[in-house]
Amino acid sequence: MRRPAPSQTELPLPQGEGDVLLRLLRASFRLASFRPYQEQVCRAVHGGADVLLIMPTGAGKSLCYQLPGLARGGTTLVVSPLIALMEDQAAKLVELGLRAERIHSGRDRGDSRQICRQYLDGELDFLFIAPERLAVPGFPELLAQRRLALIAVDEAHCISHWGHDFRPDYRMLGQRLPGLRPTPVIALTATATLRVQDDIAAQLGIPEARRFVHGFRRTNIAIEVAEARPTARREVVASLLAEPGRRPAIVYAPTRRDADALGEELSASLPAASYHAGMETAARERVQQAFQNGQLQVIVATIAFGMGIDKPDVRTVIHTGLPGTLEGYYQEIGRAGRDGLPSRAFLLYSYSDRRTHDFFYERSYPQVEVVANIHEALTDTPQSAEELGQRLRLETEVVERGLEQLWIHGGARVDPEGRARRGHDQWAHAYAEQRRHREMQLDDIVRFAQGHHCRMLHLVRHFGDQEDSGEPCGTCDVCAPGQVLVGSTRGMTPVEAEVAGQVLEALRRRDGLTTGQLFRQISEDGDAPAGLDRRGFEQLLGALARSGMIELEEDSFEKEGRAIRFERARLTAAGHHADAAALPRLRLAAGPGATPAGGKRRRPAGASARTRPSRSPGGPGSRPEADEEEATPDFGSTAVVEALRAWRVREARRRGVPAFRILTDRALLALATTRPRSQQALLTVSGIGPAIAKQYGPALLALVRGEA
Repeated sequence: MRRPAPSQTELPLPQGEGDVLLRLLRASFRLASFRPYQEQVCRAVHGGADVLLIMPTGAGKSLCYQLPGLARGGTTLVVSPLIALMEDQAAKLVELGLRAERIHSGRDRGDSRQICRQYLDGELDFLFIAPERLAVPGFPELLAQRRLALIAVDEAHCISHWGHDFRPDYRMLGQRLPGLRPTPVIALTATATLRVQDDIAAQLGIPEARRFVHGFRRTNIAIEVAEARPTARREVVASLLAEPGRRPAIVYAPTRRDADALGEELSASLPAASYHAGMETAARERVQQAFQNGQLQVIVATIAFGMGIDKPDVRTVIHTGLPGTLEGYYQEIGRAGRDGLPSRAFLLYSYSDRRTHDFFYERSYPQVEVVANIHEALTDTPQSAEELGQRLRLETEVVERGLEQLWIHGGARVDPEGRARRGHDQWAHAYAEQRRHREMQLDDIVRFAQGHHCRMLHLVRHFGDQEDSGEPCGTCDVCAPGQVLVGSTRGMTPVEAEVAGQVLEALRRRDGLTTGQLFRQISEDGDAPAGLDRRGFEQLLGALARSGMIELEEDSFEKEGRAIRFERARLTAAGHHADAAALPRLRLAAGPGATPAGGKRRRPAGASARTRPSRSPGGPGSRPEADEEEATPDFGSTAVVEALRAWRVREARRRGVPAFRILTDRALLALATTRPRSQQALLTVSGIGPAIAKQYGPALLALVRGEA
């Protein structure tokens, strides 16, 4: 990118100002002052310290490497996992008159070679690269020919397998960075718990890095959570967005099919469209641009949408299903209200959402016993996933998943052809920990949805914000139940009021009981009505908490190295003096289409037992309805399969990774069966996402057409 002429709107240089950071802030970045928390981070990085920065989406993380990198002189290397993010950030820097370039799979080789020459000649202020670029032979050595000013690792949570978006390609950073040191490193992310922070620092070799964790409270976002059956959610979304003041809006849907259906439905009355990974790149870019410039007021998307998007006036973010992690949820609601004006976030969920997550959890993380059997079958002689599957009587896909986990944790050595040999024997503990951690992430988001505490404070505590006041937000559905827009309430039944009285009486006898102890105690006394299940009991406790009669506080204990979280109930002064006549006036939460308290959970219309996850990976059991249809391999297309396998091996050798990291066997067979004829058709193939389609699309289409 060429450096444009300086803008006439640049702020004047402060006269006599000796502070280089302030001079560049005003002259190069055209900003009059720092945002909260930015200055201390910039000064630490400028001084040469390694830094780990955890700051929420929209809080100004990018300036924290851009400003000190420019002030240190030379080139700042920025490692980023997303092409769209690189393109957006590089373009903004060029608009400011800075020299920024990027090397990724979307650039042709001629452009990349020219950029490398510019780097060696000292003509770049910023160079953006994808993490896998460091695996290209000779590229790390080229970078080491010049002393870098700064190394910035963006979306650093991707390096940690404890994070919500772990990417094995990021692991190589720890191997490559020593060759570029002693240049300081800043790792940046919007979402990292303490455990993820520790892992980032360890993986990047910056154990003494200064940590900055703050700014997670979004005072202008009111969060509302409501239990709603899937069949009721479209009507809720349409009703919310009918009010012009709640637009622009982003609606997150669980699957591509859901996004398309809801986008089409909303477009009948609103400027709305869907956005997901199954669309052609050009179509996605048109939708994104139309949303950015205001032609579209609503975008219905899967989680493929949002990274690098900086639209300040989004008023509403709606999730029409339970997110996979609290980290991902927080990042997504953070796209609302970046202009500082009041905004709202709605989460609609039901019990069935957790079942769907459980299915994909089991598929992505096979049981430890299954992976152990695969490891035991490995020898010093290379074996393919198909051979192992035949020996172990497991589906090839299950074996591939197991081999990938063994490869990540060192239990298998996998060559570019995808053939595996046995690795070390110390993999099991780390894998079991990772598997438990992923399950705990699901527990965390369910606990958040069903919780009775301030929503924003729950999120702030989850991330360990160092600067937060610890005060309730005052605007969420828990803090301000009278202002909810989706959730509704109902009066207690006589039996529920009776149980509420028993809860207060039990706490008068022994305050601080856990909610589990309360439930068991009342049940054992024989007084709990048969129709009130544990979920109904939790709703009743929530009503008592909202009335001010009890307080629910979070607690935990360690068991086998795992934090077990629970809640304790404590009586307030109002609860001590409450009489039986006050209890029937309490209100229970009752969202649209929610399961009645104490009633049996009804399966959503159209669902059947096949939506239940199989608890035995590789065994019988069908997947829930998902983004793409299963492909039935056509083994008559042998020539195409072999051509695809040969291409996959060549690409794996070039990148130095196992073949299944390029394309899984399942995706390869689906390609050979469906034989897509266009980029759009390619994106409908199971296992082919936009990154693969963009990087390898022309080659794959030529192969399935027999032209290569």
